[in-house]
Amino acid sequence: MPRATTEKFSRAHQPAPKKKESQGSNSMTNPIFNTARFGQHILKNPATAQKYANLKPTDKVMEVGPGTGNLTVKILEKAKHVTAIEMDPRMAAEVIKRVQGTPEQRKLEVVIGDFVKVDMPYFEVCISNTPYQISSPLVFRLLSHRPLFRVAILMFQREFALRLVARPGTALWSRLSANVQLYAKVDNIINVSRNDFRPPPQVESSVIRLVPIDPPPPVKFEEFDGMNRIIFSRPNKTVRGNFQAKGVMKMLEKNRSTWLSLQDMPVDDDRPINTIVDDVLAELGHTENRAAKMDIDDLLKMLAAFHEAGIHFS
Repeated sequence: MPRATTEKFSRAHQPAPKKKESQGSNSMTNPIFNTARFGQHILKNPATAQKYANLKPTDKVMEVGPGTGNLTVKILEKAKHVTAIEMDPRMAAEVIKRVQGTPEQRKLEVVIGDFVKVDMPYFEVCISNTPYQISSPLVFRLLSHRPLFRVAILMFQREFALRLVARPGTALWSRLSANVQLYAKVDNIINVSRNDFRPPPQVESSVIRLVPIDPPPPVKFEEFDGMNRIIFSRPNKTVRGNFQAKGVMKMLEKNRSTWLSLQDMPVDDDRPINTIVDDVLAELGHTENRAAKMDIDDLLKMLAAFHEAGIHFS
């Protein structure tokens, strides 16, 4: 099962730098809220993400990073209930203020805290103008959530979004692409201009639709990711070449010995671990293949073959 982490799968997303302006001119940073601190950029056009969620009157929605509530108030018009998770207490107060005294007030719950750490509510739809620095943790925390949600409409830095939807054989197909597409169908539904935000970020953004595969595949995420970490370390190098990287065989040999011990099976010292790996790859015809061209089915078959040989990755 995927786990949220702040270290895996993401590059550092830097907020737009502060720009010095003369007094009275428009600032590149929000004059009221410290948006740069949390990597946030306020969406000025709330219809951009909301219209793609196809919200129902019975939907419970989780919104991550509501900012000042431009999108929140639009979601409240259509959904049964909204739980908004916001890290900045001042922005959370602004969201509450916008619905105070209106019929929508009873439909809104605001949770102040870091999305990666707070308890997630039950929800059918997730909508997020995602702070750049939690892009990967957000995706993998959503995919690990049970019960499964219906759909997530998520806005990301365009480079990250394109990696999510990349296909095998393309330049952006990666460990991130494979790990996400094992558990969900992902589509890039619209590109968003940097000018749709306040302050405008230095990069363009995209909105993606993420629909969990139901039921999820019976694959231990740590195993799938552990194998992918090896073969995607240099995606244009042969799979066998990546397994020959320093430290890999030693790690696999240790894992295999542990697994055999737990199964009360003797360790086969007559077959070195590199021979076992080479035999598995040769049988599958992947010795000279490259991860950059392998699809999900290829990866799952290879993982199953390694498991049959007693080789595990976590």
